[in-house]
Amino acid sequence: MQHKDIKKVLGKTEVITLSLGAIIGWGWIVLSGGLVLDAGSAGTITAFVLSALIFTTIGLVYAELAAAMPQLGGEHVYSHRAFGKNISFLCTWSLTLTYVSVVALQAAAFPVAIEYFFPNMKLGYLWTFAGYEVYASYVAIGIASALSILGINILGIQLSSKIQNIAVAAILLIGFVFAFGSFGGNGSPENLEPLFREEGRGIFSVLVVIPFLMVGFDVIPQTAEEIKLPPRRMVRLMLWSIYIAIAWYIMVVAALAFALPPEAINRDGFAVADAAISAWGKPVMGGVVILCGIAGIITSWNAFMIGGSRAILAMAESKMLPESLNAIHPKYGSPYRTLAMITMVAIISTLMGRKAMIFFVNAGSFSLLISYAIVAASFLALRAKEPDMPRPFRVKGGKLVGSLAAILSLALATLFLPGMPAALVATEWLIVGTWMLLGIGLFLISSRR
Repeated sequence: MQHKDIKKVLGKTEVITLSLGAIIGWGWIVLSGGLVLDAGSAGTITAFVLSALIFTTIGLVYAELAAAMPQLGGEHVYSHRAFGKNISFLCTWSLTLTYVSVVALQAAAFPVAIEYFFPNMKLGYLWTFAGYEVYASYVAIGIASALSILGINILGIQLSSKIQNIAVAAILLIGFVFAFGSFGGNGSPENLEPLFREEGRGIFSVLVVIPFLMVGFDVIPQTAEEIKLPPRRMVRLMLWSIYIAIAWYIMVVAALAFALPPEAINRDGFAVADAAISAWGKPVMGGVVILCGIAGIITSWNAFMIGGSRAILAMAESKMLPESLNAIHPKYGSPYRTLAMITMVAIISTLMGRKAMIFFVNAGSFSLLISYAIVAASFLALRAKEPDMPRPFRVKGGKLVGSLAAILSLALATLFLPGMPAALVATEWLIVGTWMLLGIGLFLISSRR
C-alpha cells in the first residue's frame, strides 16, 4: 500500500548515511571495553567476523524482499503478504520495540555523554533506580534533547537526512583518527593479550550484544517509499552499510585493545576515550572521541525515529493500531503522531537513569531477533507461494540463505532465555512484556473497530 503523502527525497548519500548512522551509534563508546574484557581482543574480533556471516544472510533476505516490495513499513509488508495480519503484527511490533529501545537508550545516554565535559552536573537528586542515582539535571537534558530530535523529525526527513550526512562524516573521520593514533602511536601488541578469554566461550557473550550494535540497516526498507533510487541499487547500498559497519566495529575494538592493556580498561567508563588519550598522549583526544559518540547518539536516535515512526504508521494503515496514528503532517510530510509516541518512551527512559541503557539493549536485542526470524520465514514462504513475483534482486541459493537466516536468528534469540548465557533479567522481561501487552491491547481495539 503506497502512502500518497510520502515524498521521494532520499538519494544515494542519504541512504548510506541513514543506515550507517543508525548502526554506529553510542554503543561502541560504552560497550567496546566490556566486550574485550569478556572475550579477549581476538575473541571479540572473531565474534564480529561470525556476525558478518550471520548478518550477510539476514541482509540478503532483506535485500530480495525490499527490492521486490519497496513500500513503507518494510518488515510489516513482507510478513503480512506471507502470513497475514497476526504474524505481521508480531513481527512489526517486535521490531518496533527494538527501534524504540534504541531511542530510549540514546535519551538515557545523552546526559551521560555530556557529563564527560561537565563532571559536576549532578543536580537535584530524585531517586535511585537499579543501583544508579537519577538527577533532575540529567532528566532535564534528556527531555530537552528528546524534544529537539522530535522537532527535527517533524520538520521532515530532508532536514534530518542533512544532519545525518554531516554527523556520519564526522564519526568516520574521528574514528579513523583514533585508529591511526592507536596503531601508529603509543599502542603495543602486548596489550592484545589475552587473545581469548574463558577458553573462547567469551565469544558468545559478545555475539548476544552484536545484534543490538548492528540493528539499523533495516531502517532502509522502512523508508523505501521515500528513496528515489531503483530498488536494486537501494538494497546494494543497504548491504554495503552492513559490511562497512562490521569493519568499523572490528577497527574500533582492535584499536582499543592495541592501545590499552586489559587492566586499564574500565568496563563501566568510556574505554574508547581512555584508549584515544593513551594512544595520542593528549587528554583532548578523549573529548574528541566523546564528541564523536555524541554525533553517534544523534545519528542513531534520528534514524530510529525515522524507522520506528514508519513502522508504526504502516501498522496504523493496516488497522493493526489506532487510525489516529495514521496521520501525515500537512506541511512537512512527516508522521508526527507516531514520532510523538516514540518520543514519549524516550522521555520515560530518562527517568530510569543510566541503567536504562543496559535494560533496553538486552530487551531490544531479543525482540529484534524474533523479528528477523519472521522476516526470514516470510522470505521462504513467498519463494514457495509466489515464485513468479518480480524480484529485481534475487538471492542465489535462496532456500539455503533463508533457512540459515531463520535458524541463526532463532539460535541467538535462545541465548536470552532463562538459564542461558545472556538470560534477560526481570526488568528486561518487564519491558518486553509491557510492550507486547500494550500492542496486543491496541491491536484488539483496532481490529474490533
